[in-house]
Amino acid sequence: MSLKYAVLGAGRQGVAAAYDLARLGDAKEVRLFDLDADAATQGAEKVNKLLQTQIVQGQALDVSNHAALVSALRGVHSTISAVPYKLNLKITEAAIEARSNICDLGGHTETVRQQLAMGDKAKAVGTTITPDCGMGPGLNINMGVRAMDYLDEPEDVYIWDGGLPQNPQEPWNYYLTFNVNGLINEYYGDAWFLRGGKPTPIPCLTEIETLDFPQPLGVMEAAVTSGGLSTAPWTFQNKLRRMENKTLRYPGHWDQFKAFQSLGLFELEERKINGHSFVPRELLNDLLTPKLTPEPPVYDLCLIRAQAVGRLNGSHSSCTLDFLETYDIKTGFTAMEQITGWHASIVAIIAAQDKLPKGAVPVELALRGKMFDQEITRRGWELKREIFTSPAVS
Repeated sequence: MSLKYAVLGAGRQGVAAAYDLARLGDAKEVRLFDLDADAATQGAEKVNKLLQTQIVQGQALDVSNHAALVSALRGVHSTISAVPYKLNLKITEAAIEARSNICDLGGHTETVRQQLAMGDKAKAVGTTITPDCGMGPGLNINMGVRAMDYLDEPEDVYIWDGGLPQNPQEPWNYYLTFNVNGLINEYYGDAWFLRGGKPTPIPCLTEIETLDFPQPLGVMEAAVTSGGLSTAPWTFQNKLRRMENKTLRYPGHWDQFKAFQSLGLFELEERKINGHSFVPRELLNDLLTPKLTPEPPVYDLCLIRAQAVGRLNGSHSSCTLDFLETYDIKTGFTAMEQITGWHASIVAIIAAQDKLPKGAVPVELALRGKMFDQEITRRGWELKREIFTSPAVS
């Protein structure tokens, strides 16, 4: 074992990432940092117990303290940021200064674009920047790109993904496996898709469609949400005609949240009622959180479908990849923790192993081809592939 890693943030996904790094990252040391020393220590103890090792160290760290952060990251081959996206620009700067590869869980496309703009600085010191890892954006886009590989001439890419309860309960049929503000952020504003080969803003919670999945899942509803494609629309502009990503939910979810949207409860501008100030989004988050937070263990599932449409051997064809992950009873990691944390870990590991170019590497280009297949297989993930070719017209 020879590589050193750091994970910033000992929350759900951060601990899952540390587990995967320690298990599959040829790790000599994994440093798990958090502002809360107890959270860092408990997260490290959980991973060490699961893997019967002592290579994970939990330590307190304030990532907003630049000097302390740079010092903590020196000698680290790859760093994963699992803290709120607003901190990621400064963290990226610190990682470059410390000469550590950096990837993160993203959450805000404009911030990601600013991070990628630091690519020349990263390249100059021999490091790699790959923001916006996780389930979506992250694995969902990599699956879309992998589906493209099976066609000679891909033209359109459609991606659907969602994290859901295995046993939905009325009236919500949904529960939180990450911060509620992150959920509402995804439902707010515009998503960026490719339409006619050009990046195009599409309003969130629109273009609702239904999809059929094998039982016990059955019919799902998908709607436009923001951020799921990260920078892919700009990477593939004029190379694909259409590229889009929608979020999957059980039927009825979108009607509920469109009602909240129409009431103005997604808004961030302060308002007053009877002389009392409040922010509508904060009120919604406060009311929703206890309704959507389940008691552990959280038996969830994560579902991704990616479909590329184009031509194969001269005929109109499509390639569809389906992926399903569920709560892991052995480790106690939810499906969302596994996919989000482990995808970031995969990127951190291949960067540490010098399998990625130096500089800025957007997530859509970071995990491709045989490397994608190998890393998926190492984690016991299975993708179902179906290729359909239209019969030749005589």
